[in-house]
Amino acid sequence: MTKNPTAPNLILLGINHNTAPIEVRERLAIAPSRLADATRALAHQPGIREAIILSTCNRVELLTVQDSAHPVDENSGTLNFLYEYLNIPATDLQPHLYEFREREAIRHLFRVASSLDSMVVGEPQILGQVKEAYTTGREVGAVSTTLEGLLQRAFTVAKRVRTETQIGSSSVSIASVAVDLARKIFDSLEGKTVLLVGAGKMSELAARHLIQQGAASILVANRTQSRAEQIALDFNGQVIPFDQIYEQADRADIVITSTGAPQKIFGRSHGEHFLHRRRNRPMFFIDIAVPRDVDPRMNEVEGCFVYDIDDLQQVAQANLADRSREAEAAETIVTREVDKYLQRLQALNAVPAIQSLQQYAETIRQAELRRSQSKLASLTPDQREAVEALTRSLTAKFLHHPLTGIRQAAQQGDAQALADLQRLYTGQPNPKSDAPTDD
Repeated sequence: MTKNPTAPNLILLGINHNTAPIEVRERLAIAPSRLADATRALAHQPGIREAIILSTCNRVELLTVQDSAHPVDENSGTLNFLYEYLNIPATDLQPHLYEFREREAIRHLFRVASSLDSMVVGEPQILGQVKEAYTTGREVGAVSTTLEGLLQRAFTVAKRVRTETQIGSSSVSIASVAVDLARKIFDSLEGKTVLLVGAGKMSELAARHLIQQGAASILVANRTQSRAEQIALDFNGQVIPFDQIYEQADRADIVITSTGAPQKIFGRSHGEHFLHRRRNRPMFFIDIAVPRDVDPRMNEVEGCFVYDIDDLQQVAQANLADRSREAEAAETIVTREVDKYLQRLQALNAVPAIQSLQQYAETIRQAELRRSQSKLASLTPDQREAVEALTRSLTAKFLHHPLTGIRQAAQQGDAQALADLQRLYTGQPNPKSDAPTDD
């Protein structure tokens, strides 16, 4: 079946922090080490031509280009992937799923890449996460012409939003929100010790904020020793062997966890043990992992304060009001960019008709020159070139209005007018072809 450039069968399915609680998101989360395999498995589902998976602590989204012969329904490859590959019953997932198609899928992607759909609007990490999803999709061969053009446009839109608005100017990252909470618990962060359990970018950023606010020392425990040593070196901190975190965690006033472990690594009993050894001096756990690293029941231990990624949202909401004006400006940019992207796709519909008409006119021009060959035989090379130039110019002038009409019909999405114009000027129907890619 011929593919229409204006209808690439884009479908986006997902859940995020607005539609699903953390208990659901952590069941759906795909670890970075599994992302390539998961993307490959999704792309091999029936009816799916291209695919990427965006899996962060706040969202899991599947962006696919599908064959029109395989519409999304209960039996589609995308839904089967969600239910079967991730081993989650449909009844658990369906209440939290959202679906966007075509224009709305494009708009959603642009908003996500621009951090307009983030828990903390304007945070910069999401763009890097979208790029990682795109890179993984390319590496496993799941990204081709449609997603290549669309993702590149999304990156451009995100850059424009960040450049032309102040949406990312103030301190509103997840890390800074965590620091705000720590200050509410300890009043001052002067002299406090921070333990990083897992050395991801988010925890590293949180540690940097805490030090800027007065935290005295950093302890680092990570399964990959070299990474722990690098972080410790960057912060002039100390490495703790990962298998000693239960013996040494009580040294820390603030524990930031982001391990990516499938099971919780700190339970209520650990909190009781830590507080006993600290003689009940408070401990603050910032759990930014999904699935969570810290059992929320640790909050029942007096002196233990546990905040997960959803708790951080409450503080983020307070910052959201300050950004509403910039967010409105950013939304306007996104809307215009979606229109421009679709207009470019629609304009590509004109390419086959334009090529056909130009070829038709050139064939007539060459035929007329051959018919007059005997009369032109006595011309000098310069005179022949002048005749060539004259006929090419006349052909171009004749084609000007028809080509303008074809381009306008394509931009307006008027397929019937497009076909009528080509038939009128060439006597031939519009040849069908696969869609060229956007720039």
